[in-house]
Amino acid sequence: MKILITGGTGLIGSHLCQVLSEKHQLTVLSRNPTKAKQLLGPQLSYLADLESLANLDEYDAVINLAGEPIANKRWSPKQKDKICQSRWTITRQISQLIIASNKPPAVFISGSAIGFYGSQQEQPLTEADDLLAHDEFSHQICMQWEAVAKLCQDHTRLCILRTGVVLSPAGGALKKMLPPFRVGAGGVIGDGKQFMSWIHLKDMVRGIEWLLHNDAANGTYNFTAPHPVTNRAFTSVLAKVLNRPTLLPMPAFALKLGFGEMSTLLLDGQKVIPERLQQQGFEFIYSDLQPALKNLLLN
Repeated sequence: MKILITGGTGLIGSHLCQVLSEKHQLTVLSRNPTKAKQLLGPQLSYLADLESLANLDEYDAVINLAGEPIANKRWSPKQKDKICQSRWTITRQISQLIIASNKPPAVFISGSAIGFYGSQQEQPLTEADDLLAHDEFSHQICMQWEAVAKLCQDHTRLCILRTGVVLSPAGGALKKMLPPFRVGAGGVIGDGKQFMSWIHLKDMVRGIEWLLHNDAANGTYNFTAPHPVTNRAFTSVLAKVLNRPTLLPMPAFALKLGFGEMSTLLLDGQKVIPERLQQQGFEFIYSDLQPALKNLLLN
């Protein structure tokens, strides 16, 4: 297959490119093709922008993972706009190119996040629970992100990924958590009751590959492991795997003072269940947190 990938230099994208390049021809969209080539290798093709394309006739599939990292900087109005536009603009462009195609790609796999549901308590959430979403910034990002992807759903098979916390020591939340935990300075965040819906990076990549090749798959999918945990439970398991104490809890007021509105990413959560993936036959390698962390940190 000829596959166009956006976000190919990110945590998920770089590992996905490594797996897919063994069997498929990949073109990676990157604002800096030279840097992308250094990271991903010369065996892939690179594209600097979509403006040069009239349609996507030459591609069999598109995987759209592009977006400004949501937790890199404090949420100023300017940063909020950057977070939104980095997702909405490119997704809209892809949808328009698919609509303009005489032979559109057979599948469009487009990113979203479990932030769609907004801040939740202990209510388990499946893909059927859209109406339970809380209207806040994370929901607004994802709602529009998904809406512009759906513009082309009459022209191709569309799969939307509502991704949870992707676990890998190479990047994302786990990489940021490891330094204090390794020296025994990690701890519970806030009251620790907020749920963390996580997924092992390997299952994330396997799931995307499964959607790519499963012609019956379409619509929205929660990309989280079947067994989400509270922050308190996550802290306990991570400390156990690293054989370190948890001595320094992070009080909510300190996070709100330091991060402002962005602190909701740490203090609030969602208990998300991957119901559609499981119903349609996808099998997770890492359903439980402790084996997942042992694989990532001790192998």
